[in-house]
Amino acid sequence: MTDLRARQSELQDLFDTYVDAGLRLDLTRGKPAAEQLDLSNDLDGILEGFYLLQGGTDVRNYGGILGIPEARQLGAEFIGATSEQVMVGGNSSLNLMYQYVEHMMPHWRGEPVKFLCPVPGYDRHFTICEHFDIEMITVPLNDDGPDMQQVKELVSQDAAIKGIWCVPKYSNPTGNTYSKEIVEQFAEIPKVAGDNFRVFWDNAYAVHDLVEQGDELPSLMTAAGKAGTTDSVVMLGSTSKVTFAGAGISFLATSTSQLAAFEKFLSNQMIGFDKVNQLRHVRFLKDSDGIKAHMAKHRDIIKPKFELVLNMLEKHLAGKNMASWNSPRGGYFISLDTRPGLATTIISMAADAGVKLTPAGATFPYGKDPENKNIRLAPTFPELAELESAMDVFVPCVELASLNAELD
Repeated sequence: MTDLRARQSELQDLFDTYVDAGLRLDLTRGKPAAEQLDLSNDLDGILEGFYLLQGGTDVRNYGGILGIPEARQLGAEFIGATSEQVMVGGNSSLNLMYQYVEHMMPHWRGEPVKFLCPVPGYDRHFTICEHFDIEMITVPLNDDGPDMQQVKELVSQDAAIKGIWCVPKYSNPTGNTYSKEIVEQFAEIPKVAGDNFRVFWDNAYAVHDLVEQGDELPSLMTAAGKAGTTDSVVMLGSTSKVTFAGAGISFLATSTSQLAAFEKFLSNQMIGFDKVNQLRHVRFLKDSDGIKAHMAKHRDIIKPKFELVLNMLEKHLAGKNMASWNSPRGGYFISLDTRPGLATTIISMAADAGVKLTPAGATFPYGKDPENKNIRLAPTFPELAELESAMDVFVPCVELASLNAELD
């Protein structure tokens, strides 16, 4: 006990030093670093004044809500569907998710609407549900995907459940990739849940590997085609963390009949998305091989940042029973669990010492982590030196908060 008290005092002195230092470091969101964005600078001017598609269409003009054929093919390769099933949107797949939920709301009218939310999960999904007053029901996210037994039981018992959010490859924030068995089970779920049920398959990190041989995610659309449930599948992705985060292109894939219905819905609010930018991306990325080569450059930039964070967690916290964390093979986050009840305290302490973190509870619906223990770390944006400084603050906060709870 005396040794623990001494360590507590030592950590408190260290923490006070960081508070006095006036640091201003930010690990709140998974943004690409400027060095990553520079990889796509050739997008500017790549068209060289040639704006015609092979069929003669001038991309500078009106029309074409579903996108240019070349970009639809690129999207098909990106998220695992056929080009006929894919539409190409603006820079944000989040925008397409929102619009698709809005499109479905009249079909769900007359009864309360509920969504299943594997947790920990993506806060932007939860925000969409809150906006549309959709009740969220959590299900555990295991190493190979959501607890499908619980998913099946819930949808079979409650007809008001109309959707489920999924980040199937390198899940935000845990980094898990769904197994082949889980993907196949998802293809069967609509048979239990009903025709108006939708699987929102947000494949945001489809090409974001941190290792040379990344995880393989089977195509849900292929599995759904065999099961006869493609109408219930909504697959999404974007180049937001591939090219320019604020000026990329996004993809949505579903059955051709459902895509036609969604196109009709969109036609009331737009003539079409930015086809010039779609053509820029096709010329720049070319195809799946081009995407793979481009993302290898991203990996070279961000992999050392993940290694730094993981090495510091291992060096300072391993074996102390104060935290556990994942070692992701891809994606943009490291998920850390503290002892129950301490996440809010640790995040507040880090903020006092000049390090901003994602708010506690953000990875759960309504911002409420029932055990108050999950913290999402986003290593990509800061430079290595800044990241090391942030971890120099964060790690002592975890240890000090744990000791304070144990001793005080």
